[in-house]
Amino acid sequence: MATTAPRPATRRAADDISYTDLYERWERGNWSATEIDFSQDKIDWEEKMTDAQRRTAMWLFSLFFHGEDAVTDGLSPYIDAAPLEEQKYFIATQQVDEARHSVFFNRFMNEVVGLGDGSIAGGMNATAGELSWGHKMIFQGLEDMCAQLRIDQSPHQFARAITLYHVLIEAALAQPGQHVIEAFLEEEDLLPGFRSGIANVALDEQRHIAFGVKVLADLYDADPKGTETAVLDVLRENGVYISGVAMPPNWDESYFTAFNYSYDDLGRDGVKALEMRLKAIGIDLHKVERSPIAVDLPIDERAERGRVLLQANLVGPDRPASRDPYATEVMFDAIARAADVHVVPSGTVIEWAFTDAEPWQVSFDAGKCSAARGTARKPLLKLVISFDDWADLFAKRVDARKLLLSRKLRPKGNLRLFAKFGKIFP
Repeated sequence: MATTAPRPATRRAADDISYTDLYERWERGNWSATEIDFSQDKIDWEEKMTDAQRRTAMWLFSLFFHGEDAVTDGLSPYIDAAPLEEQKYFIATQQVDEARHSVFFNRFMNEVVGLGDGSIAGGMNATAGELSWGHKMIFQGLEDMCAQLRIDQSPHQFARAITLYHVLIEAALAQPGQHVIEAFLEEEDLLPGFRSGIANVALDEQRHIAFGVKVLADLYDADPKGTETAVLDVLRENGVYISGVAMPPNWDESYFTAFNYSYDDLGRDGVKALEMRLKAIGIDLHKVERSPIAVDLPIDERAERGRVLLQANLVGPDRPASRDPYATEVMFDAIARAADVHVVPSGTVIEWAFTDAEPWQVSFDAGKCSAARGTARKPLLKLVISFDDWADLFAKRVDARKLLLSRKLRPKGNLRLFAKFGKIFP
């Protein structure tokens, strides 16, 4: 006999939202991307904005433009997978929104900046060079997610897809970025046409995010454990890519300061937005095992960890890896936090015996995993590897099998434990 999971004891924001209300908000909020007047924007762009401000605008606006196009193309499997007709109808309205956003950004690029030939493809080709590594990775992940959703329309896969799109991309990434743009343009009284358009884009995104939170809250009520697993797995798989989306070219902070902001400001806003949406769904990160966000740390430290790992090349596309002590500490703390303590017995110790850097170890004790510098007294498993090769493996720049075959990775000790490595540190 089917049973219904009890709703959370405390009322969530998602409980006050209905799919009918969200659809009605869409009808009331319709706007036209083709009727925006960019005449003053062109004057502002050419005569009022500095070179640094134009450079930042080109970069940020291009990230949004390509993101909007990607989600426009990717929404159709979401419609097919949605179990309720009301959900399908709303997602159909969202696809219209995303197409309108793409038209808006393309018009600005063509009519104000002078890029492209007026077509969407022309605008995208003209701005493709602005895209960051993180942007490419996260939207390739979205494309892969859409392909999986076409094959598997189960509630679990639907929850994964909604998490990536609505919670990570829209809530933790796009919305904080929109706030940066809106605040700067309002403060400097620049680009009135773009300002009106991005305000409408932001209202649309608020509605989309509310829909995603509502869907996940409903899925959570039906299957709390399964939905929590789906949501948190997507966060673990994509968290670093999200950090890398706003990675400025050559880590030039002036891409942010030109808009009176910083990379860490944006990261902090993204972390706050993400945690707020998870709470609305019913997921308390303080109570989950292997939380993908270190909620026991101050918010500033939580937000800066992605930057620290990226700048040290411990994640991301580049090498060599930095031996910076703090960055290395952040990496091994992340390894320990991600460990599944149920896979190995208490007392297990694994040592990283780096051939060209200080050794590190992780220890499993009383249901917890911790990391520490130094040589372990009695490790069950010792990994002999160079620091750069380990960083490549940690960052998924190389396959472990390749390192094993080339003898660049040499496990010593309990090889059965090594065989479980992927389960211990999923």
